[in-house]
Amino acid sequence: MSKVFAWANLLLVGIIILQVVLRKVFSNGQVTLEELQWHLYATAVMFGTAYAQITNLHVRVDLFYHKFSTRKKAIIDILGTLFLAMPFVVVVILHSYDFAYESWRMNESSSSPSGLPYRWLIKSVIPLSFSLLLMAMLAGVLRNVDTLMKGAPHGTE
Repeated sequence: MSKVFAWANLLLVGIIILQVVLRKVFSNGQVTLEELQWHLYATAVMFGTAYAQITNLHVRVDLFYHKFSTRKKAIIDILGTLFLAMPFVVVVILHSYDFAYESWRMNESSSSPSGLPYRWLIKSVIPLSFSLLLMAMLAGVLRNVDTLMKGAPHGTE
């Protein structure tokens, strides 16, 4: 799946370059390309957060974290996920379902005549990607609980 998003980001860069050339050189920017840019960017960012959570590549302020034992890291990860990250993700999921549903119900499309149709498609990415992120967080919590129950592998403490 990461290769799909890597190619999508490469496509995004190409579209941005094309849009800049069209606008600056030919004074002919395209609304369709502009909207496609933010659709691709939003999709990459939203699904990218779940990917970062799954692969443990997310940004972490670790002034001390890297020096902690595996057990302490597991405790910090569990508490941070349960009390800081998950509540935010749940709120986004709950509110984004109505947002996406209304867009589906109205068969929403771009407000620009030359814009992209199916605005509901990109709005549906929000609850979908955040649900995936929530599942990744739950898996991480369970993995850390398992680490606490079984103990860290020999030599990693």
